Amino acid sequence: MCEGIAFELAGIDLGDQRLNARSVSVIELLAADPEASINAACGGWGDTLAAYRLFDNPSVEPDKILKPHLEKTRQRIQQHPVVLLIQDTTEFDFSRHAPQGVGCLDADYRFGFYDHTYLAITPDRLPLGVVGGEQFDRSPESLGKAQQRKTLPIEQKESFRWLTGYRQATQLASSCPTTQIVSVADSESDIYDIFVEAQQQAGGAEFLLRAKENRSTPERNPAAGPAVYCKVRDEVRNSEVRVRRTIDLPGTPKRKARQAELEIRALRVTIRPPHARSHLPPVAYQVVLVEEVNGPQDGTAVSWLLISSLPIDSVEDILRVVDYYVARWMIEIYFRVLKTGCRVEKIQLETLSRVKNCLAFYKIIAWRVLYLTYLNRECPSLPCTAVFAESEWKSVWRVTTKKALPPKPPALAEFMRLLAQLGGYNNRPSEPPPGPQVIWTGIRRMTDFALAWIAFAANQETLVYK
Repeated sequence: MCEGIAFELAGIDLGDQRLNARSVSVIELLAADPEASINAACGGWGDTLAAYRLFDNPSVEPDKILKPHLEKTRQRIQQHPVVLLIQDTTEFDFSRHAPQGVGCLDADYRFGFYDHTYLAITPDRLPLGVVGGEQFDRSPESLGKAQQRKTLPIEQKESFRWLTGYRQATQLASSCPTTQIVSVADSESDIYDIFVEAQQQAGGAEFLLRAKENRSTPERNPAAGPAVYCKVRDEVRNSEVRVRRTIDLPGTPKRKARQAELEIRALRVTIRPPHARSHLPPVAYQVVLVEEVNGPQDGTAVSWLLISSLPIDSVEDILRVVDYYVARWMIEIYFRVLKTGCRVEKIQLETLSRVKNCLAFYKIIAWRVLYLTYLNRECPSLPCTAVFAESEWKSVWRVTTKKALPPKPPALAEFMRLLAQLGGYNNRPSEPPPGPQVIWTGIRRMTDFALAWIAFAANQETLVYK
């Protein structure tokens, strides 16, 4: 591909030029067929053995593999006025083929690790790349002791990853001064330390997260008792409705996709520190309450209390906060591409370090699939040659249309529909743009056609379909 998957590893430094070259070869092989096993993707014992040796080399580490991609991502971020840094955690379950050295998940019979990822996207949901993350697991002795961990310093808790993610966003804001960086996360990230740090650091990243705790304001609530303080959710719920809106909710394992009618309220509030940490200062932030009207009575009705440092002065500001939070769903799609499209939980390598090295390659591959999917939606008139090589677009064109090549390369939107058609997309005029699943399947078939195109280069221009 032109500035394709290999471009993301340009400048990689594994301490040996042969390792550097092998890393590029491996990522191209794996990306050509994301759903295949390592053996099938490599296509022969020589390439397979080279991949295994790369994953096992002591000089190869996930951070080194991802470093050039992180730099390319930073360059893409600098081209946009606003970028959302979404952080979230997923689990990788390797119980069926547990590698040596792996820990537990939430039970002593489930083996694997948790992956906390920071994904940069534009407000229009174009994924720009992975900018960091961390991985952790649990020991059998630590299971069932969450209550005991509550008294530990934040640095010793699993939840510290959310504060680390906000710090990553702040570092990114410092290195990209012309771009506004907004750290976006779900309710697990509702940690008081983030608010304190954001309030004390001028010029840091903005934050936006969904509340988990119903925190107290400094004002007492006499109606509830002499020692009871007013609650944030009650305060904002008793305020006026600022705007009404209808949004499309994507389907999840717990709900079907549907349209939701929302009432939105917003306030600026000051909150007290948690009782057990009364030495911390009070903080002030904006809250936006989003509640579904006439929602289903099945427990899935929308009720979001969003906490943010972003302004809420106008209706436009308030809707921007809601839109940024809804865009958080992109990281769920990214995890789906990793697990379903790249089948990373089916990796069968003997040691944990090998699995993590292999996963680093697939993280870039999964991003690339998502990037192509949404670049098609954001820049449909872009020439397809901006992201696809000549052998790729020409071979797909001839196979899918059965027509002679056009005088100039087709636009990205036109070509992506043809590519997705190879993955099962119906390509009807009324259909929405193709999603990542048909894209990753189409890429697999495109690679075979492109290789054949190159192999039969002498006759490709005169080939006639009947």
